[in-house]
Amino acid sequence: MLTAVAVVQALVMLSLRWVDPPATAFMLANPDGAIQQSVPVEHVSRNFLAAVIAHEDAQLPYRSGAVTWDELSARARAHLAGQEDPSGSTIPQQVAKNLFLNQEMSAWRKAVEAGLAAELALAVDDRRMLELYVNYAQFGPTIYGVCAASWYYFDTPPQDLPVAQAVQLVGLLPSPGHVRRAPGGGLDFDVADGMGWLSRSHVLNAQARVPRHIEAQGFQPVEDAGIPGLAADQPASDDDCSQRPQEIADLIAAEGTA
Repeated sequence: MLTAVAVVQALVMLSLRWVDPPATAFMLANPDGAIQQSVPVEHVSRNFLAAVIAHEDAQLPYRSGAVTWDELSARARAHLAGQEDPSGSTIPQQVAKNLFLNQEMSAWRKAVEAGLAAELALAVDDRRMLELYVNYAQFGPTIYGVCAASWYYFDTPPQDLPVAQAVQLVGLLPSPGHVRRAPGGGLDFDVADGMGWLSRSHVLNAQARVPRHIEAQGFQPVEDAGIPGLAADQPASDDDCSQRPQEIADLIAAEGTA
């Protein structure tokens, strides 16, 4: 049985090289539902991809594997001591968590996350890892992936996101549940749960840090992750998210924020 489980798990990881999952564990656990549409990473603004790497995992293109064990050990010691996380999860860890796990913060779940992330990093390259991340990360109470997020907040396809809007979106990643679309577009933190200040603080933090990183590094980290050229240079395709997803149009209409 253990061998069979290991084989199935390996096949699932390998399939992620090519297959976009119809849903993730995080999406299925959302009681309010989820809106998500995948887009090839080549059709995503390099401003956004550079912002994601700068904000979430600057070492993604340069690290071998999902984590460095020194960093993982330091995080484990800090967790056991009740201290603040010194580094945060890498993008492979976040992808593993989003796809397979839940929001529990226990040491056991963190250990499982690290193991799954290590397997995932063996199965997929940096380009695909970044593609999985930007397509399944949460950007709002029911908004998942950059395709849905760029159209929902800014009425624009993901390939056209400028730096300012890209930075606002990556700022939502640590706390995506306390924001909504502002009338006419943009971010509105005046939400019913009264926790909009939390999401706003993360956006402000991103605005203070990420543009300087992009200015200094440019798109080199994106190219080093295996994504050359610009989104605008890519030929149009049926899956390039150049049209607003109907579910996003329906949500905006229902909210009355067109």
